[in-house]
Amino acid sequence: MSQISPPSICLTFPDGNKRDFAAGVTAGEVAAAISTSLGKKAISATVNGKHWDLQWPISGDATIAIHTMQDDAQALELIRHDLAHIMARAVQEIWPDVKVTIGPVRDYGWFYDFDRAEPFTPEDLGQIEARMKQIINAREPVKTELWDRTRAVEYYRGRHEPFKLELLDRIPEGEDIRMYWHGNWQDLCRGPHLQHTGQVPADAFKLTHVAGAYWLGDATRPMLQRIYGVAFKNRDDLKAHLTMLEEAAKRDHRKLGREMDLFHLQEEAPGMVFWHPNGWTIYRALEDYMRKRLREQDYKEIKTPQVVDRVLWEKSGHWEAYRENMFIVEVDEDGAKEKRINALKPMNCPCHVQVYNQGLKSYRDLPLRLAEFGSCHRYESSGSMHGLMRVRGFVQDDAHIFCTEDQIEAECAGFIGLLSSVYKDLGFEKFDIKLSTRPDVRVGSDEVWDKAENALQKAIESLGLPYEINEGDGAFYGPKLDFKLTDAIGREWQCGTFQADFNLPVRLDAEYVGEDGAKHRPVMLHRAVLGSFERFIGILIENYAGKLPFWLAPRQVVVASIVSDADEYVREVVAALKKVGVRAEADTRNEKINYKVREHSVGKVPVILAIGMKEVEERTVSVRRLGENRTETATLEAILSELSAAAMMP
Repeated sequence: MSQISPPSICLTFPDGNKRDFAAGVTAGEVAAAISTSLGKKAISATVNGKHWDLQWPISGDATIAIHTMQDDAQALELIRHDLAHIMARAVQEIWPDVKVTIGPVRDYGWFYDFDRAEPFTPEDLGQIEARMKQIINAREPVKTELWDRTRAVEYYRGRHEPFKLELLDRIPEGEDIRMYWHGNWQDLCRGPHLQHTGQVPADAFKLTHVAGAYWLGDATRPMLQRIYGVAFKNRDDLKAHLTMLEEAAKRDHRKLGREMDLFHLQEEAPGMVFWHPNGWTIYRALEDYMRKRLREQDYKEIKTPQVVDRVLWEKSGHWEAYRENMFIVEVDEDGAKEKRINALKPMNCPCHVQVYNQGLKSYRDLPLRLAEFGSCHRYESSGSMHGLMRVRGFVQDDAHIFCTEDQIEAECAGFIGLLSSVYKDLGFEKFDIKLSTRPDVRVGSDEVWDKAENALQKAIESLGLPYEINEGDGAFYGPKLDFKLTDAIGREWQCGTFQADFNLPVRLDAEYVGEDGAKHRPVMLHRAVLGSFERFIGILIENYAGKLPFWLAPRQVVVASIVSDADEYVREVVAALKKVGVRAEADTRNEKINYKVREHSVGKVPVILAIGMKEVEERTVSVRRLGENRTETATLEAILSELSAAAMMP
């Protein structure tokens, strides 16, 4: 009896060539069929746009691309993912009683959460690293199988792995349960993974630190120990990253915030910033600058309430979608049987629609640009908060543009021009743009989405700017642009955003009278340049390592006496500087000038003017600039002219 051959499938390669294979062929077999060397070098594939393990079968016609270590994105993902498993294996081989949970890939590396009675120590991390290198050098195969739920439950129950059993419960019925083995150690994982442990570079990873983490991020669940690691394709990239981390630690805005006396946070108000005079000076200077730039672009500044009845949040859809992140305020109204439920606003959008809705709008009123330095509050978990970078109370440089569909492109181009100019003024020459397109679940017709996506795309291209497309990552109410700036040590920060919204004007009944005399819905464009003042100030502090541009520096000049007989002239110089708009202060303490210079340098004062009797007699100043060892002598008139010009905002 002859065997029936499996049906053939057609695979299309990146160069457009097509080739037939038997159905069920694996990506690894495809690579080997192309060439023996590719079969050995292959690490994964992309099949129909999805990252694909070399062991997974392909059942139908598909597009396929084979990846090697030369493909950075795929290689780094696999290296870091495999290292998460290798680390978990090493931990359980050293301490068999430790329970494993999950270990996802993250920026630059991975983490894995463990349930262990004793805390991990720095010495433990060194021991784990050494065992990981042994596993890598053994070059053991990585294998995968699909199991049914009953078999998987029995397996983990027999090994007393309660966290894996809970993860199995979370996998929907009918969905594949994929098991991976790295050598003889097993983990539950979606994959993909490398072909063997030896494909991981043994000299390009490092375990960095341990932190506490609640199981599945739930504060009511067990506290686990999370080990973090970083990994790259080679030792040089790892060394560069570790150097960057050392530099980042020196620039930590929390450390510099203490040294410069800018702000503090405390337990009685978690995630809320206490601004000190120096920090508030930076804040106000940045706010004044942004207000000036918005006036130039014909934005109308408004102010809306911080506490708003839940009825509005229900109409806007935020109550259903965002309720768990909102701070609730209950109020006893006179004569009411029940308390009135309000919420601190987590965002400004619904309130801006209320301002727009006051009075009938015509097409001649559009575009209408409403801006607000809006104070918002969002409940962030205690574990996610980080200095100024992640807080519960913050102020957005928020604005909403109400316009027609035909005006989206021009408004988008105008916004990008504003954003790029602001970033340049603040010292960020480089930023990247991502255009996120329609998700599967969305509101609005395909025709409207086509128009909005094309408008955003044309606006970017009209300015000659490069961009990436994030397929399917738009908001449910419209496509969006995200802007990532790069700081002085190469880190990316997502700050600016521009979003087209067709949903909220409908939910909140915003209208305008068109040229045809009929009522139409405006498009609502959500946009921010900085994102939030708190976070952006944290980014500025770290970007400049505290040495802020002169116009932003909270303490611009200290005039320090060398001898007490110079005190009167010191005060005269301070008064003259203040008169021309420079933030200046006197230091006439009975301390040596070198002590004063050191102290004010730690506080990142850009300019120190030292005055002794020679300067008094000649009506000059001795100028010491932050970061320079040399001093120079200048006349009072010259230094006043120079510093008053430097103090002016761009």
